[in-house]
Amino acid sequence: MSQQLLLIDRGNSGVKWLLLSTDEAPRRGAGVDHLPASTSETSAIPAIIASVADEERNEALCAQLADRGYRPWLAKTPAALGGLSNSYREPERMGVDRWLAMLAARHRYPGRLCVVDAGSALTIDFVDAHGNHEGGFIIPGAALMQRALFSDTDRVRFDLDTDASLAPGQSTAEAVSNGLLLAQAGAIKLALGNARVGGDAPKLFLCGGGAQVLRTAITESAVLVEGLVFEGLLLQATLQNVVEDHWPGHLAA
Repeated sequence: MSQQLLLIDRGNSGVKWLLLSTDEAPRRGAGVDHLPASTSETSAIPAIIASVADEERNEALCAQLADRGYRPWLAKTPAALGGLSNSYREPERMGVDRWLAMLAARHRYPGRLCVVDAGSALTIDFVDAHGNHEGGFIIPGAALMQRALFSDTDRVRFDLDTDASLAPGQSTAEAVSNGLLLAQAGAIKLALGNARVGGDAPKLFLCGGGAQVLRTAITESAVLVEGLVFEGLLLQATLQNVVEDHWPGHLAA
């Protein structure tokens, strides 16, 4: 009998989902309204959720999912799980997306590592070879930086789309786009450089919507895994016995 499992990553800028099936290729999409309604006649499809939204919006999301035939479960940030230990005194205050990305990276690589998630915010987190979170950084993402620049300046305006690079810009559009990339790439390289002073060079993992652009801008060798949060979400749900452990192969399909 065919089985299905829904993974949802609710970030600051929207909802992304991945629908897994035991007899079909994974289906990807954005927005709850675009989710296919469950066709199961026996039981609701599990919906495993990573969300950084507030409680009210999470309750609304769960209600929407239930109406479409899904059984929602919200992942929480624990103190420790799967060989990874949280450094926060109040573990639940760490964004679950950061935690899940580190959990997945730790599962992929047992040594010291760094996870960079380039989304609405740019997060940089370090994990030592024993699985202890060393700490991290949170800075505005490129879109947030751009909005801040536009809101506080009168003459920095442009309509031309341009591909970002680390070359000095020769127009306002290039200067802004390249400057934002320079700021983010520079932050990552500085954080990695400081980390090397304190120990072994960490293996770098990149994820998030801006990861591909950042990969071209930094010289460090990096592993690009766009679905790292989904990987961590599935791993946590499996470790906490929310779902069966036969799904990882379908995630990689």
